[in-house]
Amino acid sequence: MKKLVFLFIPVVFLSASCKKVLTETPYSFLSSENFYKDAADATAAVNGVYDTFWGWGLMKQPYWLTDLDCDHAMGADWFLGNIGAGNPSAFWGINNIWSDHYLMISRANAVLEDIQKAPMDQDLKNRLIGEATFLRGWSYFDLVRIYGAVPVHLRTVASGDKPDMPKSSVAEVFNVAINDFKTAEKLLFPASDTRSGEKGRVTRGVASAFIAKAYLTMASGSLKGGSLTVRGGQDNAQYTYAKDVVAGYENFDSRSYFDSARMKSLEILNSGEYSLFPNFMDIWQVGSRNQKEHMWEIQAQTANANLETNLFYYFNAAMPDRSGVAATWMTDNHYKDYEQDDDRILKGVAHQYIVDYRNPQYTNYILYPEEDTALYKKDAAGNTYAWNGTYYDRAYSNKYSYVNDPGPSNSDNFFPMLRYAEVMLMYAEAENEVNGPTAAAYKYVDSIRLRSHASPTPAGLSQQQLRSFIFEERGREFTFEAQRRYDLLRWGVYLQVMNKLGVIIQGNDRLTKVRAPRNLLFPISTDEINTNSALGGNNPGW
Repeated sequence: MKKLVFLFIPVVFLSASCKKVLTETPYSFLSSENFYKDAADATAAVNGVYDTFWGWGLMKQPYWLTDLDCDHAMGADWFLGNIGAGNPSAFWGINNIWSDHYLMISRANAVLEDIQKAPMDQDLKNRLIGEATFLRGWSYFDLVRIYGAVPVHLRTVASGDKPDMPKSSVAEVFNVAINDFKTAEKLLFPASDTRSGEKGRVTRGVASAFIAKAYLTMASGSLKGGSLTVRGGQDNAQYTYAKDVVAGYENFDSRSYFDSARMKSLEILNSGEYSLFPNFMDIWQVGSRNQKEHMWEIQAQTANANLETNLFYYFNAAMPDRSGVAATWMTDNHYKDYEQDDDRILKGVAHQYIVDYRNPQYTNYILYPEEDTALYKKDAAGNTYAWNGTYYDRAYSNKYSYVNDPGPSNSDNFFPMLRYAEVMLMYAEAENEVNGPTAAAYKYVDSIRLRSHASPTPAGLSQQQLRSFIFEERGREFTFEAQRRYDLLRWGVYLQVMNKLGVIIQGNDRLTKVRAPRNLLFPISTDEINTNSALGGNNPGW
């Protein structure tokens, strides 16, 4: 029987490069024996692996939506009432998250088995193999963080893989992901190398960064006896929590992995390949896409329904195409964790906006927050806004407000999978854990803060204090970038932080943050439970 390769293309993808955007001819239901005839066919096959990101288990919503199960996210009950309230099993797309990750793995495996058949330049072949290998590794890294122990498939069924597979241990899944990242790192080219391909390709620096990120996840999750101070609770005070060791991480050598993360992050910092944008809001402008600190972005395309996102629809304060405002905003607690002159809230949060009721005469502005009304009643030229005294107790992020066409609900927002700023903070975190609060650790935290006009990191912090400061700095820098939930989980404070919050009430909106131990992992797809006889059951509590 001939094996089938399912490719759904055209695609436009994903990385820091200044070359033309890749566009491919659609292929579907073609057997691999007839498909890999030349470099164009092999390239299109790898594009099909990337294309999985645009399914309804990843970028269409679930990838960034799952991160809203954290202490920093607030939103409408109709949108966050399942995942955002700790009930992911009721979320419409819960099975899609599992299936789309394994679809990416299956497509990558098919490419890796058949690409050698295609005659092409060896540099191109190496790059394509590196990309497919990286994407398989990324899938397993994401799966192990979401579900813990999962089945591992490194071959297609046609090559002898068994559809029914038991779960591999957490350590085994991490090992698969890291080995794939390392293989990709050797085969891929730096972003500045002309051989790295069109915009949208993962490059050597991306693979290196994910090696460091995997090490950091293992190190923080396995650290014994540590503590973390996090701002929160009903009174928004500082609370210190004794961290838990993450289940499955017990036998990892925490210090060794912190040191490995430190060294790998430093390689990227010393490479000269990337740099920060000078201003925080520069990151989000349309003209900044694929530049400087954007190491890897999921891209979108206006007027192509298959390549649009609804990030604009769910995060932007004022919606031009409908009455009302978006469904997701940051909590008041999180808003108050910034200094007043920090650009990440001064410019990164909507303080004055119009709710469009399809009435051109409606020009009264909504202001946020109420206690700072005097700061936001005037525009930059000193003109007073038309304001009728209305406040919404909602801190809407401006990160996803910049699109080519703000009219439609779905727009061309790019999604940041990896920014250079994260590499800097990964290094600072690992350096602090290995060597204490050194000048080198301070340097990279301050680079992030001073770019946003926040004050320098407080001097004289202890190791635990700097650990907590970096943890919270990640929260300030990466709001709504699919980072916070993973940070709470890998540091073993997710349950403590969430339950300290309890139920959040802001204006007319109410959202529970109360969580049980089962919320540490997502429930496995019911399709997998019903069809994989070797799986061994669902995750605890589900």
